[in-house]
Amino acid sequence: MSDVMQAAVITAPGAARVMQVPRPEAGPGEVVVRLEGCGVCASNLPLWQGRPWFSYPALPGAPGHEGWGRVQQVGPGVSGLREGDRVTFLSYNAYAQYDRVKADAAVKLPATLDGLPFPGEPVGCAMNVFRRSDIGPGQTVAVIGAGFLGAIVTALASARGARVIAISRRGFALDLARQYGAFETVVLDDHQRVMDRVRELAGDKGCDRVIEATGYQWPLDLAGELVRERGKIIIAGFHQDGARQVNIQLWNWKGIDVINAHEREAKVYMEGIRAGIAAVESGLFAIGELVTHAFGLEELALAYQALEQRPDGFLKGVVRIEQ
Repeated sequence: MSDVMQAAVITAPGAARVMQVPRPEAGPGEVVVRLEGCGVCASNLPLWQGRPWFSYPALPGAPGHEGWGRVQQVGPGVSGLREGDRVTFLSYNAYAQYDRVKADAAVKLPATLDGLPFPGEPVGCAMNVFRRSDIGPGQTVAVIGAGFLGAIVTALASARGARVIAISRRGFALDLARQYGAFETVVLDDHQRVMDRVRELAGDKGCDRVIEATGYQWPLDLAGELVRERGKIIIAGFHQDGARQVNIQLWNWKGIDVINAHEREAKVYMEGIRAGIAAVESGLFAIGELVTHAFGLEELALAYQALEQRPDGFLKGVVRIEQ
């Protein structure tokens, strides 16, 4: 193999280009993965848009952390993985032709998923959100934000026997939510109208679970209104654009549980990824139809623009890596 590779480099806020950089080598306990693709995550928009605490250029391949591909090289001391295995993994430099990955941060993909994109990190995140939501049969569950994560949670909750109310500003996302089992959908357009409609569907007591999957202030406010007394609010959205205010008087009076469903332990992420693979294999959701937009490595700027603007039909964008 050549000792160089192509990698996308964010050179300044809103700017990226493909550069030739040294190809990584596998060290002890590591593998080198030949990338097929990497998902584009909204959590990385601050780096793309620019914040005072970032410096540029970013590292080659950063901040790609939703990669999948085939093991190209196995380092000393690695067991359970071999060259040619198709894997999804946790890393941070996957906008590149190759990435060096800790062997215990890679999960082998079954042959049944060959040919399908599999950004494991966001799938694992969705599975962990569902697990921590403690959703049971007969519960009424509001999912605010019916994007990639919201669609997966809707499918899982519906399969569990819950009555899911999907709430989104986008008609495309609501159509998909209905396909994934939501018993009703509500357009996220007016605060009072949404509250009134959900109360018609859930009753005056409110929803047993409210999953906020947008990362914005207004849906967080709405979650407090929609949840019933002694219910649970699950914060699945990534709130990264400033401080938030909550109506603690309302939350306190209702006696609700508030669950921050973000994980930080790699082991927990890996458990979620494995659960996600099993869920796709069992037909609970179709990963191929959730990945709606694909871009080349040289089109990283277009990928982030689509993520910001979310054009009609957009759920999940990925960068496809040509070798």
